[in-house]
Amino acid sequence: MASISTCVTVTPRLLSFTCSSLGKPPKQTIAFPWAGGVSKIKRAWDSSSRVLVARPGGIVESDKLPSDVRKRTMDAVDGCGGRVTIGDVASRAGLNLNQAQKALQALAADADGFLEVSEEGDVLYVFPKDYRSRLGAKSFKIKAEPFFEKAKAAGEYLIRVSFGTALIASIVIVYTTIIALVTSSRSDEDNRGRRGGRSYDSGVTFYFNPVDLFWYWDPYYYRRRRLQADDDKMNFIESVFSFVFGDGDPNQGIEEERWKLIGQYISSNGGVVTAEELAPYLDIDSMEGLKDDESYILPVLLRFDGQPEVDEEGNILYRFPSLQRTASQKSKRKEYVGRRWADWVGVEKFFKEKKWQFSKTGTSERAMVIGLGGLNLFGVIILGTMLKDMAVAPSSFIKFVADIFPLLQIYAGSFFAIPLVRWFFIRKKNADIEKRNKARQQCAQVLELPDTSLRQKLFSARDMAQKTVIGQDQIVYSTDKDLLEQEYEASEWDKKFRELERSD
Repeated sequence: MASISTCVTVTPRLLSFTCSSLGKPPKQTIAFPWAGGVSKIKRAWDSSSRVLVARPGGIVESDKLPSDVRKRTMDAVDGCGGRVTIGDVASRAGLNLNQAQKALQALAADADGFLEVSEEGDVLYVFPKDYRSRLGAKSFKIKAEPFFEKAKAAGEYLIRVSFGTALIASIVIVYTTIIALVTSSRSDEDNRGRRGGRSYDSGVTFYFNPVDLFWYWDPYYYRRRRLQADDDKMNFIESVFSFVFGDGDPNQGIEEERWKLIGQYISSNGGVVTAEELAPYLDIDSMEGLKDDESYILPVLLRFDGQPEVDEEGNILYRFPSLQRTASQKSKRKEYVGRRWADWVGVEKFFKEKKWQFSKTGTSERAMVIGLGGLNLFGVIILGTMLKDMAVAPSSFIKFVADIFPLLQIYAGSFFAIPLVRWFFIRKKNADIEKRNKARQQCAQVLELPDTSLRQKLFSARDMAQKTVIGQDQIVYSTDKDLLEQEYEASEWDKKFRELERSD
């Protein structure tokens, strides 16, 4: 019954959404019959209306949210049918409760959503079917995001092909300069006997147009990559960048998936779980000491507002009240003891990190890259020696090459230095990943064949599990309706709060 007081303090906040939609203040102040009720309403109204009301032409609250948080929240709202609790979004999107609450408040304010309050004080966020289009109409940021994402992808591809292009350009410049110096040296020897010896111009005219290097760029890169997704082939220019810098973190975005798995697992089990059930999804180095030390579960407790409880047998269980109440009819409580939970809960058996790859290039592409990189490095070394011993007056082209020669040296050296450092880094990284994956797999195997004590602990967790689906018949207040249209009898509220006082 303690949750009823929560309903009291958030009710004015709900009214602010009504003002956002209707553009007018509430018609009256709710005079609740308990002591201090009116003052609480006014204080909450004053503090919340300044933040949550989205005025025409004003700041769009959704723009303040990180893009990934907003997108994950909207996906969770869609998955629940547009009617959600904070726990629904937290479990489906893998967000912590505070993030989920702020995101729902911002989206509801901007998309003309409304809120409902159940008789037990649960707050539900309800969104219209076209809330995405309403958000897009109000927010320029949301409209422009697809264009920024395309521009970012194009920029990343430009960097990849530019690095490969630089290898070809470096080889051309280095060996052209070597040829020019050799030609100049031979011509100078032929003209040494001439009186008034003057410097000799090699006569080599070098014309280099950077645009010429773009002829092999693939203008249909993304379309072609989708068609070749199965064999992961790369062209030569992409292979150069992949060999030197790799192909990025294979586990990018995997933390979001991890928290989604954990949230969905807790929610599917009625909000009460054991530490052993969550161990296959957390970062554990070994199985030693897990029974005596359950501190590894602290990040989950902080993220989903969990709390430890002790059953009659003295087992420590963990309850997550916010994940026990849902507005979705899809959730059903399911029993589990001693069998693969992935068969029925719809989540992975254990959280598995992907190992890093040195490069996704094929053998032939890699050999070609290494060969050209070695050719470039050899040419830079030879050219450096020739520039030091240069006895003739350099032409404009040779002088230009001499000026940029430090950059050519850095490029040639880093072409092999960076992959060497990456190779040692990847070895250590993969060893740690393998260790964690193995520990999680062992934790999952323990759950498949639990011993007597663990089996009893799992039974106790299932007995304490609760799952409340909040239907329309439990709603006592909605910001979608005018305040005067909703029938609240003072005697009923007084009765409920008198019961609350007696229970306290």
